[in-house]
Amino acid sequence: MENKNIYILAIESSCDDTSAAVLCNKKALSNIVATQKIHEEYGGVVPELASRAHQQNIVPVVHQALAKANIDKNQLSAIAFTRGPGLMGSLLVGTSFAKSLSLGLNIPLIEVNHMQAHILSHFIEDDTHKTPKFPFLAMTISGGHTQVVLVENYFKMEVIGESLDDAAGEAYDKSAKILGLPYPGGPLIDKYAQLGNPKAFPFPKPKVEGLNFSFSGLKTSILYFIQRETAKNPNFITENLNDICASIQYTIINILMDKLKKAVKQTGIKQIAIGGGVSANSGIRKALEEAEIKHGWTAYIPKFEFCTDNAAMIGIVGYLKYMETEFSDQSVTAKARYIL
Repeated sequence: MENKNIYILAIESSCDDTSAAVLCNKKALSNIVATQKIHEEYGGVVPELASRAHQQNIVPVVHQALAKANIDKNQLSAIAFTRGPGLMGSLLVGTSFAKSLSLGLNIPLIEVNHMQAHILSHFIEDDTHKTPKFPFLAMTISGGHTQVVLVENYFKMEVIGESLDDAAGEAYDKSAKILGLPYPGGPLIDKYAQLGNPKAFPFPKPKVEGLNFSFSGLKTSILYFIQRETAKNPNFITENLNDICASIQYTIINILMDKLKKAVKQTGIKQIAIGGGVSANSGIRKALEEAEIKHGWTAYIPKFEFCTDNAAMIGIVGYLKYMETEFSDQSVTAKARYIL
């Protein structure tokens, strides 16, 4: 097996991005993502529309991934797919397609936990990216999850802290909605934050036990603050947008970094890897780079293409599971809630 190339076709459909990738061993030969624009007019992901768009996108996206990788489907060694967590309708499209293709090609089927894939995306082979050594701490930050995970090896992970209510990405997007910014608003807050004063408007940080998070209180305090200020000055948002965004971003990053410092102190592990859509945020990346110097950490920050939902990260888990012959059978079903 050592001398034979393993080709994994990976499929990701957990939310509103349809993605397919082909990996040759640990290297991504292609990583195609079809983003669904339809949700922008609704200010958030509409599950029914997401699953219909996945049905339209999945065949052309898989075709494109195979074509870009210059691989025929008969050369594939296995099909890896996102089993969960995610939106059930979206997951069903990817799961059904993967099961059908593996049955048609008579090759193994490999289920993947989406959150495990965000963490293991650091192991996709790339000339410019350094790989974490075990054990390390991983912080997954996305619209649906905020977790601190103790990673002992590829398959032994323990969630030691998580959000008790809303995730960090949710706090970004809901804050953006309060400010009247279009969906998805998180990247826009990041963009305007770079032009503003992060200490212009202080927001409260929640007191949460241990390594857990809570962002619902922050979201509410931002809403009340904006309502109060716009009642006094209807132009408050437009006149102070950069400062408001900088202050929101500063507070969210402080909450995340405080928990990371606590996790390092608790475990003694100074290797920190981040993953998930919000790990593309410039403020978080900068805060980690500064922590490397200040606290002696080693930070692992993924390439932008592996931050948001993508199939290459599903493929790397698929490859690692293939090497352990950890396969699924045709009775496997999608799981909207899938514990790491």
